[in-house]
This record gives sequence, C-alpha cells and structure tokens, in this order.
Amino acid sequence: MEKMLVSALFLHQGKAVSSLSNSSAYATGDSVELAQLYSDRGADLLLVFDQSDTDEEHDASLTLMRRMARVADAPMWGAGNIRRVEDVKKILYAGCRKAVLNASLESNLALLEEVSSRFGREKIAVCYAPGRDPELTDSQKDLILQNADSLVLLADRLPEEEILPMPTVVWCESFDPGREELLLAVRSETICGIGSPKTQDPETDLMEIKEELKGLGAQVNTYVSTLSWEEVKKDANGLVPVVVQDYRNEEVLMVAWMNREAFEQTIRTGRMTYWSRSRQELWVKGLTSGHFQYLKELRVDCDNDTLLARVSQIGAACHTGNRSCFYRSVLKKDTPQRNPLKVFEDVYAVIEDRREHPKEGSYTNYLFDKGIDKILKKCGEEATEIVIAAKNPNPEEIKYEVADFLYHLMVLMSARQITWDDIAQELANRE
Repeated sequence: MEKMLVSALFLHQGKAVSSLSNSSAYATGDSVELAQLYSDRGADLLLVFDQSDTDEEHDASLTLMRRMARVADAPMWGAGNIRRVEDVKKILYAGCRKAVLNASLESNLALLEEVSSRFGREKIAVCYAPGRDPELTDSQKDLILQNADSLVLLADRLPEEEILPMPTVVWCESFDPGREELLLAVRSETICGIGSPKTQDPETDLMEIKEELKGLGAQVNTYVSTLSWEEVKKDANGLVPVVVQDYRNEEVLMVAWMNREAFEQTIRTGRMTYWSRSRQELWVKGLTSGHFQYLKELRVDCDNDTLLARVSQIGAACHTGNRSCFYRSVLKKDTPQRNPLKVFEDVYAVIEDRREHPKEGSYTNYLFDKGIDKILKKCGEEATEIVIAAKNPNPEEIKYEVADFLYHLMVLMSARQITWDDIAQELANRE
C-alpha cells in the first residue's frame, strides 16, 4: 500500500486557520495559496475541514474549496458541516474527491447508506477520533465498512492497532513524526496516509520525509525518471540545456542548464535545480526570490540532448519580473491566431479592457451599462439561436451562432470575474 503524506486546511469564517482546536490563529497566506503550495511541495492528499458557524460561512468555505481544487494537483477530501445529502453533493461538486462524514454524529451515520448509494462508496470517507468520540458499536462498524471507502482518524498519535480494516488516513494534531512513527506507518497494513502540523508547515520538506519513508521500505509517490543521466547527450562541459514551460498554459518561461547533480537533485526534491555557468555553482530556482519552479513533468527530445521541464511556476520566471524570459518580440508575421485557448483568452482580454476602460459606441460597454439582466437575456437568446441553427443541416450557421453565444458568455464571465482558466480547471476536476 502506498503511503501518503497529508496536509490539512481548516476553514473558519472564510479563512484558513491553523488547526482543529484553535480557530483564531490564522495560518500564513490564504487557503488557495496554501493548497497550491502543499500540492506543489509534495503533499499527496489535502484534508479540508470546514469549521463554519453559519450557513453563510459554509457557502464561503465551499467557494474556497472550488478555488483550491483549481490550483492544487493533489486530491482533496472535504469534511465538516454535513447535515443532509445535499451537503455531500456540494462538497463533491466543489472539487473534493471524497466527502468525509463525522462518525460521532448519529445524523451523519444515518446518511451513510443513502450517500454511498447515490454518489458511490469510493467517494465517501468517515472521520473518527478514538478516545474522544464514543466507541463505535459493531453495527456502526459494519455500516461504515459497507458504505465508506476510507477512514480518517483524528488522533494524538498513530494507532498501534487498526480501528477498522480499511484504508486509514491519520491526522495527529500534536506529534512530530520521527523514525519510530514513520516505521509504524510503514508496517501498518491499514494506514495509507499520515499528517500533522509538521506536514502542514509550508517550510517542511515533504520530499525529504518521503525519502525517509522510502528508505524504511514504504511505497511513496516520488519522482522517478525513466531516463538515466548517462543516456543524456551532454556538451563538452557535461551540461544539457533545459527548456522550461508552464504546465498549465504551455507558455515557454526560460532556458537554463543542468549537470548531473542538478538533474538528480531536481528529481529528488521536485524543485527545479540548475547549474549556473557564470557562477559555476548549483542554484535552486526561487531560493532567493521565492519564485520556485515545481516539477510536474520532464521530457527529452528525439536526440536526447535537450530536456523540457513542465513546471508550476510561482511568481515570475524572469529576473526582470516578467512572467517569461521571452517577453520581447523581434519579428512577428501578421497571421490570425489559431490556438483555440489563445483566441478565447484574447477575446476575453478585449472584453475585460472594455469593462475597465469603456469605449464610446462599444456594444460590449452597452451590455455592461445595461447590467446583468440584459447580459443574461442575451445569453438566453443566443442559446436559443444555437438550438434553431442546429435544426439546419448547414454547419456554418451553427458555427456563427455558437461564436455569438460564446462572446456573450464571456461578457457574463467578465461581469462575474470568472476566467477561462477557472472554467478549464473546473472541467479538469470533474471525473
């Protein structure tokens, strides 16, 4: 069984708080930034606990979960404020892989069979705090085993005996996992994930803990290259060029160089490390500026002499402060854009510019001036036009109406501050 390192986020009043027990000590940074950071630094799972006091706060937490799911590659499990079947649906629709029900609440246990049947057992987990919650009865254990896929334990330490014979994630509020605790997790047949304030600390090197787990015989999710350094064709100085690309939008960010040590350190840590030819030393991108690059994929070209690193870029890649080092055009042929995503982004950018800098006679500004009801009316009209056009066998008419609809949809998106990246991530998070 693969062992996961777990980071947790506790949401209270629309913010990230530091722990289950202290809802007034706010963690550094907002929950969305923390979710991306934990995911980029090697967390295999994000536990998200909603500690809202009101329905309004709960809705704010669900919005945060959606935003977190869009930036984090690690799967999220959502817990808290589950009172009815609809709450489980909202958590799953917010981008969480599993909804976590509280085993100490009879009302939650009463929901188990229905939500398992409706959404699938694989999307349901149960949370239990041994020693604090009432001991589970045999019938409750059977109910959980039949209708939930995983168990989340909230404990002071790793249990030496299994609570239930099912995959178990343990969150320990008060321990710093050392060798003995890691060894216990490795030997356990049910513990599949461990987390604590240490794995929640953004400064913790999660990849280092994974290497320790690996050394103890555990299966862990680390970077493994199918290409050895010996197979890479180097230049006379033993270096290979690396083209760096944003893994989300495929923008080329920069070009750097690697030697063997930089190559191996990048794979071991998951953070892009290069060889500086001018300083004749290794350098971890972002170590000084904070603009780290977290490795998502490493490719090699057909001749084995150039690497392509697809990364999650924090901040700017260029020392000038620009997102990409390739921000200057020296030659450009005036040709129409053919990349669909780029076309959408360019049109959206024009709409955004009209919203921020109104232009006399602009139809877009006319829509913004009339307000949301007019924009919604036009979206409805254009959607109807698509239906009518689709009854006509001529595809050109459909193309025209779809384009009209997408334009008005983008006006709506701009009015509600939703981007194409938001939509793309929402679609990517759906299974």
